Amino acid sequence: NNEYNCSDTPNPLPATDSVWLEEMTWMDVRDALIAGKTTAIISTGGIEPNGPWLVTGKHNYVLRANCDAIARKLGNAVCAPIFELVPEGGIEPQSGHMRSPGTISLRQETFEAMLTDAAHSLKMHGFKNIIFIGDSGGNQTGMANVAEALSAQWDGEVAAIHIPEYYRTPPGTPNVLRDLGVITDDMPNDGIHDGAAITLNMMLTDPSSVRWSERVKTGQAIINGVSIADLGESLKLAKAVSDARAERTAEVIKQRIAERQQ
Repeated sequence: NNEYNCSDTPNPLPATDSVWLEEMTWMDVRDALIAGKTTAIISTGGIEPNGPWLVTGKHNYVLRANCDAIARKLGNAVCAPIFELVPEGGIEPQSGHMRSPGTISLRQETFEAMLTDAAHSLKMHGFKNIIFIGDSGGNQTGMANVAEALSAQWDGEVAAIHIPEYYRTPPGTPNVLRDLGVITDDMPNDGIHDGAAITLNMMLTDPSSVRWSERVKTGQAIINGVSIADLGESLKLAKAVSDARAERTAEVIKQRIAERQQ
């Protein structure tokens, strides 16, 4: 009988600035939908090896910054909780990333079932555009499969859209770090599952995720010839990397939604 459990009870608090569903109350979500925030982004990351410097949750740290930025650039979107567990290789016998300690893998059918149920849940709450983005290559097929299946099932009632361009940069897309002169063709490649852009993007969420402090103390704050020792400068570059990726992705999302409304 609590009045705050009634569907039409006014929210006693000001609207939150967060775009993350898990940081919103149910009243926040209800009011966001009423205000026109009817696009929900489902993002997928992973728990996998990424060389000696980056934590196993690399992709999840990246998405924490990037999904937030994409939703804000769209203006009418929220982010579902990040899917931190994804297919990473065979579990038994072990294959792919599962050969490295700490990796957690899902079967493909489990992954697709989870995506399907999450998207269906969002549809039932009134979201009209369900967007799938993945920060890892192994996630793309499952998201594409689910988006295709749901699009057929929902028959235009609600859009389910996979955005592969978030992960695979279209030809001709400007490279922020290259344009700024941070990376050049003659720089070394350390040959590990790491790179300057991904490292900087992670730092935007949490510098400790790339072991920044420890690397600075031991003289190892560099990746592929790019120094990250200056934290302030690195975070400026990180913001530029994330903003560019978010801007590009938001534009593609707008295009895909518009195409389905024609």
